[in-house]
Amino acid sequence: MKNGISKLAFLLFFTTLTFQANAQTAGEGSTYLYTALIAVVAILILGAVLQVADSLMRIEAKNMGMEQDNTNFSLFPAWSDVFKPKTPDFAQNDRVVNLQAGHDIHLEGGAKKEFLNFTPTTFAVKPTDFVGMSPIPKVEVEVGSEVKAGDVLLFDKKRPDVKYVAPVSGEVVAVNRGEKRSIAEVVILADKEQTNFRSYNIPDLSASREALVEFLLGSGVWPMIRQRPYDIVADPLDFPKAIFVSTFDTAPNAPDLNFVVAGKEAAFQKGLEVLGKLTEGKVHLGLNAGAESAPAAAFTQATGVEKTYYSGPHPAGNVGIQIHHTNPISANERVWTVGVQDLITIGKLFLEGRYDAERIVAVTGAELENTGYVKTYIGANLENMVKGNLKNDHVRVVSGDVLSGKAVPTNGHIGFYDDQVTVLEEGDEYEMFGWLLPLSPRPTISKTYPNFLFPNYKFTPNTNTHGEKRAFVVTGQYEKVLPMDLYPQQLMKAILVNDYERMEGLGIYELSEEDVALCEFVCTSKQPVQSILRQGLDMMREQG
Repeated sequence: MKNGISKLAFLLFFTTLTFQANAQTAGEGSTYLYTALIAVVAILILGAVLQVADSLMRIEAKNMGMEQDNTNFSLFPAWSDVFKPKTPDFAQNDRVVNLQAGHDIHLEGGAKKEFLNFTPTTFAVKPTDFVGMSPIPKVEVEVGSEVKAGDVLLFDKKRPDVKYVAPVSGEVVAVNRGEKRSIAEVVILADKEQTNFRSYNIPDLSASREALVEFLLGSGVWPMIRQRPYDIVADPLDFPKAIFVSTFDTAPNAPDLNFVVAGKEAAFQKGLEVLGKLTEGKVHLGLNAGAESAPAAAFTQATGVEKTYYSGPHPAGNVGIQIHHTNPISANERVWTVGVQDLITIGKLFLEGRYDAERIVAVTGAELENTGYVKTYIGANLENMVKGNLKNDHVRVVSGDVLSGKAVPTNGHIGFYDDQVTVLEEGDEYEMFGWLLPLSPRPTISKTYPNFLFPNYKFTPNTNTHGEKRAFVVTGQYEKVLPMDLYPQQLMKAILVNDYERMEGLGIYELSEEDVALCEFVCTSKQPVQSILRQGLDMMREQG
């Protein structure tokens, strides 16, 4: 590097002498030209020196771990700082992260802020909802057993200390199996009134961390705490460097968590206090700076946490994006995450002494006659949510949002971590020349469609992918919708060829399926990006 700068200096000196000699025999206009050329060369050399110094400063800051607070360690201001949007009044006293990459998908069928009549009969705990669980866990109950809310149903033989419990009281009516005799779900026929709860001896928060962890494991709320990397149930033997809670969701037609948390402020705050005892680092609370009004008081007035506001399109509400811009994960580090409603359950356990798995679920989709919210419990049966509420029967029911949710039967059960149900039209009808003659509006980032002229237009989607899997070409589309300092397309290719070193170097530890869901949506090559990422995460986890 020093030799290169020396050569540039010598070249400038030689050029100056040559220009000076020529200037003696040339006119005044040529002298001005030579002077201008010398100035340009000098500016280029100065720019190169500053750029090298800037890069060295960034590298040193990263090696010292000083980039974790997202400070701009640079000689030059970032473009996002120069052209950042105006900070809303309610976020003036807190840190605000403005994200540019991403894409909002506006769909018909958002949940109205009203509660629908819904009386589920069965609830299920599904081992497939928990990444990495052995396909045949140890089931502690039999068909016909009576259980209380909070009683142990099953546990993973590889991690017997983590208990998975009944979300409701009632009778175990089925232990359904899947392929190769794997356990698909344990189904409970719920009591008409939920008054039968397992009793606990609640420890004081002044107890040791070990005692708190042991209680959380035995009570059944531990699976609500997830770990990055890998997005698995947290390992109780780990010490996370931080814990993250996102208080808003930017996915299509996602539930409004300000509406969900109303009336549960005390339980939410208590849950935050419990999390604070599980880490020596900070508990980070991600709040929405892109809304017209301030977040709920439960979020803005939370104590004992580090608040950060985020603005920008989806996936700004994803906890993985917030981790990346606040306290990124390296190979040997662990970060835990907890959802808002999971945190409320943990808080109620300490406040009321019972396992209350109540969930407020957003029922969404353009194929429904009525949308809104339902009060239910974890693992509720979906049949009564959509039965008699469909515009037609040719639909697909998704537990979750349209980007990262899972298709389930109409009589199936909602996922353990899901608080949204989406119903959309089954897109199995062939559209002649659909790629050439776009006859109907559809959500896309392609300029082939005039969507960019109508940014707030709401689409009526179906499940048609408008194409099939093609050659995996580099397009640069992924980077436009993933607000992370990563190269997602190169990462996916490294996964496909089992290049472990490149996977690690390209940042696989920071990602989960929901973070790359938009990449799959915009992918010209129609690659199953989320499945590819899970394949890579599983490979890295197995390698230890």
